[in-house]
Amino acid sequence: MGDELVLTPELRHLKSLLLFSSPLLRSRVLAEVPLPGTDQHMPLQVLELGSEADDVPVLIFVGGIHGVERIGSQVVLAFLETLIQRLQWDHSLTDGLEHLRLVFLPIANPVGLIRQTRANGRGVDLMRNAPVEAPTGAAFLGGGHRLGGWLPWYRGKKGEIEPEALALKALVMGEARRSPCVLALDVHSGFGMYDRLWFPYARSREPVPTLAEYYALYKLMHRTYPHLDYLFEPQSRHYITHGDLWDWMTIEAQADQRLLLPLTLEMGSWRWVKKNPLQLRSLQGLFNPVKAHRVQRVLRRHTVLMEFLIRAVRAYPAWLPSENERVFRQRAAMRRWYEQYPDG
Repeated sequence: MGDELVLTPELRHLKSLLLFSSPLLRSRVLAEVPLPGTDQHMPLQVLELGSEADDVPVLIFVGGIHGVERIGSQVVLAFLETLIQRLQWDHSLTDGLEHLRLVFLPIANPVGLIRQTRANGRGVDLMRNAPVEAPTGAAFLGGGHRLGGWLPWYRGKKGEIEPEALALKALVMGEARRSPCVLALDVHSGFGMYDRLWFPYARSREPVPTLAEYYALYKLMHRTYPHLDYLFEPQSRHYITHGDLWDWMTIEAQADQRLLLPLTLEMGSWRWVKKNPLQLRSLQGLFNPVKAHRVQRVLRRHTVLMEFLIRAVRAYPAWLPSENERVFRQRAAMRRWYEQYPDG
């Protein structure tokens, strides 16, 4: 991975996980991106667990799209390490992995992680970089702009897609084109007092075509784990943006008639700041817990969610709505998320 001097704790953790040996564990490099000011390139490292067959469902975990949000990578890495350790003794896990594939991209923006920036090495916000335009209502600056990388939320030059964005899209769409069902969990931090599970669209308040499927997943989660306190909702309920990567992939999956259900876990970092206001003295403190016991609490907190998603993707035929059920699920979802009526 290059000179040890550039490795953050997250990159060192990832490097250590690559040393594990198991017939169910595979690794590959999606792409390599230059580290500005050096002659080094940083790999976008993917690890896979489970079946290599084309007809199995897939769950993709992504962290670190925004380099400053280190806790996202830490959550994905901690869960990956738990699964790798369980490979050595947990037959229920190894048996289950014969019927699904788990794909991990724990550090999607390694240069941003090293430089402690939201953007990548070229100053581009990867979550504003896709060729997707919001028809109306995008937030000024925060919704994405092309003024320059000296401001946050820079989209990059029109028509130029960053290598990290292209690599993530190639990974996700490659899985979507070979699998009957793909779920994805992209882990971020920094918005509000609550942990949220967002689904597309970010580009508009138009309902996503897979709204019935999202509603079925939402109901399944809350029936199974009624005490989980995630706010499950469309991202557009809070703000509209240009260039969202998951919108881009959702639109392409729909065009290909493939089932892709991405979720963004937006961990509410304002709670950490509220408990320790001194965190505001640094940009890192705005997006990440600082005290060790809070970091450990966050790493534990989302395990149930990630375990649930593994079981849900493996059992997808049991909860995906049939064609007849989709009508009722769609109506209930519209009442809950788009018409501000009570839950159906």
